[in-house]
Amino acid sequence: MKEEFLHYVWKYQKFISGKLFSSNGEEVSVILVGQHNLNSGPDFFNSQLYIGSQLWAGNVEIHIKSSDWYVHHHEVDQAYDNVILHVVWENDSEIYRKDGTTIPTVEINNSITRDTMSSYKRLFSQKHKWINCESEYGHVDDFVHKAWLERIFVERLERKSEVIMDQLEKNNNHWESLLFQLLCKNFGLKVNGDAFHSIAQSIDFSVVNKCNQNQQDLESLLFGQAGFLEVDKEDGYLIKLQNNFAFLKYKFNLKDSTAFASKFFRLRPRNFPTIRLSQLASLYCKKRQLFSEVIFDASANASVKSLSEFYTIFDVSASEYWDTHYNFGVVSVRHKKKLSKKFIDLLLINTIIPLQFCYAKQMGKDVSDLLLELTSSISAEENSIVKKYNELKPNVISAFESQALLQLKTEYCNKMRCLDCAVGNAILKV
Repeated sequence: MKEEFLHYVWKYQKFISGKLFSSNGEEVSVILVGQHNLNSGPDFFNSQLYIGSQLWAGNVEIHIKSSDWYVHHHEVDQAYDNVILHVVWENDSEIYRKDGTTIPTVEINNSITRDTMSSYKRLFSQKHKWINCESEYGHVDDFVHKAWLERIFVERLERKSEVIMDQLEKNNNHWESLLFQLLCKNFGLKVNGDAFHSIAQSIDFSVVNKCNQNQQDLESLLFGQAGFLEVDKEDGYLIKLQNNFAFLKYKFNLKDSTAFASKFFRLRPRNFPTIRLSQLASLYCKKRQLFSEVIFDASANASVKSLSEFYTIFDVSASEYWDTHYNFGVVSVRHKKKLSKKFIDLLLINTIIPLQFCYAKQMGKDVSDLLLELTSSISAEENSIVKKYNELKPNVISAFESQALLQLKTEYCNKMRCLDCAVGNAILKV
């Protein structure tokens, strides 16, 4: 039995007859269940109920066992002085307030409707299931399902926003510098994300700004900080970058890089760190004020750019040397290494959209609907979680659904938070 289930039962009054009785036999009639408190303190605020003929107004606390009151030390906590009713699954102890008065207790283990108990047991007794509601998920009403996905999509943005704000503080509130670090991390994808992020952190953004007028300078800087120039090969371009980096290191008094080593193993050639760093350098040479390009002006109430506009902004390729190389000194078939639309989609999903949300929030603007619209125009991500949900309920069309489903799986299904989930609640109400 989960305490959250008892919260659900109280909140929606899932009792057999609608009547409850206290441990001393007095009838309890609920007028207002109260406001569900998800923070510290009593579980429901400002409840109103009759105990016998007396009308009470105050808070309601819920536990599995009444003795949990003492386990949690509520008897010495002033926040619980206004509790007017203790709702429990098992009444195993008399409960007193700090002043010695008895708190009325209602035991509800035999008062919950049979359908509610049956739905609860079915939901939480699944064995060897991917998610608890696997057999019922596909039957949840489409309107309920979509509304929930919209809510947790914004919740996911809120969670990412907290991380971004922490990083912004470390960047002395320099948004352009923050964008560079976030993009570096995501250009590295999962395999080299941390390594690329450490490269960005090893360079003051003012140096990037001074090098972005010449792509060879910026490539020298990025490759040098990544440690890729510490090789001895008879390659003209490599030698140019080595000499250039030595000059930049002296000019800007750069310290020896502590960046993590980037990996090539098991990567497709187009995702090699050499290619991605050159593409990143191309982007910053083409767009020297990138932040103003990708972030709308909240003060002017400008709209979020369309997907096609973002494709234009990120329409860049690795430098000419990389047309015939994937690594230094190794010639390959000529092929222009452009950022693909699929890769740009990932940059939008993981960097630009969360940054837009965070920036607008700091400016006092709510752009959730605009960002939801933009994300809905992006193709859905392909991963095992999205694929499985799509098998249970085929409706994953865009990145909006795929992002929301990642939030659903990691923050609700994996943590067994079915009672906090609209899908779980819908199943319990059946």
